[in-house]
Amino acid sequence: MGTMGNSAGQPVASLTGVSKKYGGGGGSWAKAGTTTALDGFNLTLHAGEIVALLGPNGAGKSTAVRLMLGLAVPTSGTVRVFGGNPRDTGARTRVGAMLQVARVTDTLRVRDHIDLFRSYYPRPLAVQEIVRIAQLEGIENQFFGKLSGGQKQRMLFALALCGDPDLVFLDEPTVGMDIEARRGLWQEIRSLKARGKTVLLTTHYLDEADALADRIIVINRGHVVSEGTPADTKRMSGGRRIKCSTDLTDAFLSSLESVTAIERSGAFVTVTAGNAEAVVRAMLLADERLAGLEIAGPALEDAFLALTRS
Repeated sequence: MGTMGNSAGQPVASLTGVSKKYGGGGGSWAKAGTTTALDGFNLTLHAGEIVALLGPNGAGKSTAVRLMLGLAVPTSGTVRVFGGNPRDTGARTRVGAMLQVARVTDTLRVRDHIDLFRSYYPRPLAVQEIVRIAQLEGIENQFFGKLSGGQKQRMLFALALCGDPDLVFLDEPTVGMDIEARRGLWQEIRSLKARGKTVLLTTHYLDEADALADRIIVINRGHVVSEGTPADTKRMSGGRRIKCSTDLTDAFLSSLESVTAIERSGAFVTVTAGNAEAVVRAMLLADERLAGLEIAGPALEDAFLALTRS
């Protein structure tokens, strides 16, 4: 059994050279029936950071989380949480998880669920603190089955925090929430980081990853295809977007250095370019009637699509 201490510089969690295969039981057809979810996968989480794990459906995100929660074991490679086996009790009591597949009894009240989950941990947060963080004030006595979609999400967030965990997994935490509740939850996630907690976030809301993450890891088909800050990731999109109304032809625009894409919609054209300033200067010199000029920074969505297109 590995030590549960967190020595200076030691990762909070890590997957090293991890492969995970499903299916392919006995018999001559085993190889054909095998699905590879992760292949030589590496991931390291450090104290006090928010990491967004992004990828298309089936990329391996859920498998990586299940391995760190001790809900699955790798086919090969090593998984460590707080220096030890993620299945060890010492690791599990320091981890909280908000999973979309979680089964929560509809016929228990919010407060009863919180009391039940608090009982699993040696040093749980106080009930009122959990209620405040998850914005559950006023609905503590409602049955889980009677909650709205957004309220259920906040409830699942509350259960993930009951044990005052040092490592928190948040799977699509703001699905079904209105804008106000979503921004409120973002602030609480940032507060976890400020207290030195580590958060691994999986989300399909790319603006959420952009707003919260210190690091973004993009995976596709079981491999890491990009890792860096949100700004680093967005730079992989192919450049900035220039939108305007112009008489310039696609042939002229595509001849300009660093132009990677041209799209037309009605009277407007959108040009994606690595060196947007130089392209704009060339366009203005060539078309004095150019109008409605807008220049937008690279979007995380564009980078995500570029990185996972295969």
